[in-house]
Amino acid sequence: MSRHHRSALLKRSAALLAATALIVAACSPAAVEETEDPPETDETDEAAGEVEETEPAEDDEPTAAGERGTIELLTTTEGYDPIRYEAAFMIADAWEELGFEVEVLPTEFSTLIESFYDEQDFQAAVVGWSGRVDRLDPQHFLGTLAGENTDLGGNNPGQYVNERYDELFAMQRAEGDQEQRREYVLEMQEVAAEDMAVNVLFYRDEVVGYNNTTFEGFTEMSGEALYNEWTPYTVTPLTDDRMLTIGTPEEPDTINPLDSTTVWGWKFMRMYYDKLVRLSEDAEPLPWAAESYEALDDTTFEIVLRDGMTFHDGEPVTVEDIKFTYDYFIDNEFGYFMPFLNMVDEVEIIDDSTVQFHLETPFGPFPNVTMAQIPILPEHIWAEIDNPQDLAPDDIPTVGSGPLQFEQYDLGEYKSLTVFEDHWTADDFEIDGVELIIYADSEGVFTGLQTGEIDMTAWRMEPGQINLAEDEDDITVVNAPDFGYYHLTFNTDVEPFNDPEVRKALSHAIDKNTIVDVLLDGRGEPGTSVIAPSNPFWHNPDVTRYDYDMDRAAQILEDAGY
Repeated sequence: MSRHHRSALLKRSAALLAATALIVAACSPAAVEETEDPPETDETDEAAGEVEETEPAEDDEPTAAGERGTIELLTTTEGYDPIRYEAAFMIADAWEELGFEVEVLPTEFSTLIESFYDEQDFQAAVVGWSGRVDRLDPQHFLGTLAGENTDLGGNNPGQYVNERYDELFAMQRAEGDQEQRREYVLEMQEVAAEDMAVNVLFYRDEVVGYNNTTFEGFTEMSGEALYNEWTPYTVTPLTDDRMLTIGTPEEPDTINPLDSTTVWGWKFMRMYYDKLVRLSEDAEPLPWAAESYEALDDTTFEIVLRDGMTFHDGEPVTVEDIKFTYDYFIDNEFGYFMPFLNMVDEVEIIDDSTVQFHLETPFGPFPNVTMAQIPILPEHIWAEIDNPQDLAPDDIPTVGSGPLQFEQYDLGEYKSLTVFEDHWTADDFEIDGVELIIYADSEGVFTGLQTGEIDMTAWRMEPGQINLAEDEDDITVVNAPDFGYYHLTFNTDVEPFNDPEVRKALSHAIDKNTIVDVLLDGRGEPGTSVIAPSNPFWHNPDVTRYDYDMDRAAQILEDAGY
């Protein structure tokens, strides 16, 4: 156990007692029962502390058409994300002014994600999509509103379906000409905005920090800041400590590659799994496990496997592993990745080093999206697992072929990876590995950065911490633009959100400027579209907007018969 691991256990209880005190008092709900949650985490982590878990209320009697009934609004707990927590109460107050009864349900993060994606058991939820380098291509974010992704576990839990949107979605992914594809993407954003398919609340700046006395040479990336795939390659130790220590209040939902649906699962797993292609900090596809690849025609991609690769257990990586991996993901219908796999017709082994992907339809972003996201699994391990999504935590294989190899994961406490000396990039590292201390909340992470317990933060600092960090000589603050977004998703399959006029009215009742100016201290901007302004080529700045206007909101409801 490292010095960081030991001291983390001692400091965690102190971090739990630290007050977040980040939000202006005027925006806090007047008298709310605080609900915190037990430590388990996900895309970010969960709420801090042991608390009674909030269960969704039993369904009330169906609301008659035209009645302003009760709305249940899911959000994270305050300890997990005070911004989303406070924003939900601000939204609820405004909706109640319109005559709805609103019950805000602060929920432990992994429970929220399960209700949202796996069960689709919600009316409205304040959630978020993280920016990642592979998501600079618009395919992922556009897919969150595609009708083909509405199945349980899919990326469109709001059940939004629009025939024109789906037609454009198919057209843009098959289009090889970027300018023409851009026209389809711009129109899709307008279609979604006119329907108020989802309310993008805000884009938040990614403000993180690192200790400039322990390491230098961090890689900064849009959407990912410092916690990205390239930082372990580029950092140089300034002391004898060669383990890069990262602090995070987030924990994987699971480290099962056939079950993880959050960025925090994949940010960890992608360090020890290889993929055929890896994206540079500028989102350029770089051959990785594939020594080379080329498009033979619109529906055929050929890859040549890099020679001499081995898995962490010493077994060679073969073309059979490549074919098995893609077939296995497709056969198990893992909803999180199906939007990037459902165009694959066949994976064909040509010879001992060559594989061809035959697509049913053209898919222009295949290298940037599909080849850059699917982790290569060892067939000799996973072929024995018939129901991978049902694996118990202790039974999940952790053998990859990536540049770092899995060493340890203590739930709620600690994770570590070490450099895999047989990887073809091993000589590029100046560190021995990466360890992550999991804190109960962002306050604990910030304290760890101040005390030198960690070298960098994996998650953004809260507004109240940023000014303090900027006053510390040994902390460097990094502000990276984000192209992820926080959103209010309506379940369009249930009342009253199956009525677009209700969605529009309730959207006019959301004061996004105050959320950004007060809750975020101005470090972000109000949301408009699922493609952020920081991704200017694909962003449509002219979509229909729903500015804060309570009179307009009330009028829309009245005109719609409420």
